[in-house]
Amino acid sequence: MNSDPIDTNLPYDALLVLSFGGPESGEDVLPFLENVLRGKNVPRSRMLEVAEHYYHFGGKSPINDQNRELISQLETAFTKEGIGLPIYWGNRNWYPLLPETLQKMAADGVKRALLFFTSAYSSYSGCRQYWENVDEAQKTLSTPISFDKLRGFYNHPLFIQAQVEKVNKAITALKGKTEKEGEGCEDSSDDPHVYFTAHSIPQTMANRSDYVAQLTETCRLVAERSRINNWQLVYQSRSGPPHQVWLGPDICDCLEELPARMRSDKAIEKKNPRVLIVPIGFLSDHLEVLYDLDTEAADVCQKENILMERAETVGTSSTFIEMVVSLVRERLDSKRTKEAIGRFPPSHEKCPHGCCPLR
Repeated sequence: MNSDPIDTNLPYDALLVLSFGGPESGEDVLPFLENVLRGKNVPRSRMLEVAEHYYHFGGKSPINDQNRELISQLETAFTKEGIGLPIYWGNRNWYPLLPETLQKMAADGVKRALLFFTSAYSSYSGCRQYWENVDEAQKTLSTPISFDKLRGFYNHPLFIQAQVEKVNKAITALKGKTEKEGEGCEDSSDDPHVYFTAHSIPQTMANRSDYVAQLTETCRLVAERSRINNWQLVYQSRSGPPHQVWLGPDICDCLEELPARMRSDKAIEKKNPRVLIVPIGFLSDHLEVLYDLDTEAADVCQKENILMERAETVGTSSTFIEMVVSLVRERLDSKRTKEAIGRFPPSHEKCPHGCCPLR
């Protein structure tokens, strides 16, 4: 965290990076999950089941380290660009917790700050809930801090470019695996089956936001630029009760069904499929990415003789950093062009009243 003196010539005093948070040791796992599930009707048996996913990786989620790297790169970029804003970091569910961060900001004299959510798509959990977290944390301050959120960026050209760079890198790696495997796999000239994945949410929540529309547009833009013809948006990490409808299809279900679908096609019935999985709904490697894709989905692929490659998330790439800096520049200069590509205009700077409700 940068605590350099605030540049009073700027319209803002600081930038706050607000994220989900994650445990950093085995001892952190249960307290972290209790924070995540507080107020939710989730059986303790389910919480303990999820805890095992974290223990599988030693109890440490990579998200905090990736946020530290994100902030370090942003600080370097701010210095290079002459943006005199200190950067603070707060989390919803684990240290540094948001209330403590706001108290630190207030003690440093911050009155008005920019706010960056580590979430690219509109939904209750990806936007509105973060605002609720900020409102609740403000109650610990004698004088609230004024926040303006950086706008949504699902269709920002630099966000699309960052995704394309990761996808193209993964495509190259998959071709290398195909050549190494030799006969029995699809030819390297054949299009792989590309699954763009995002965190599933309840269908009722999705109906009240632009989550699916934005994800679909991002997938389309990335696929177009990476010359991908054979792609599908699928979901992962479903956590609701069985009777509740969540977004689907699930990535593992799709992988299990793929060999049978291929066998029905006489042209490729003797070939094993090649699959590229792109966690386009995530900015960093949450445990859901490591467990649901690198573990569960990878296990399905091994069982079904599917050659799999998983694209990296974009959250610490130089292109993504450049995008965040451009969003900050927009706020510092109201005349600056708001960049967006595709079928939809740039996202709003201020969330409309009542957007993305929980229910």
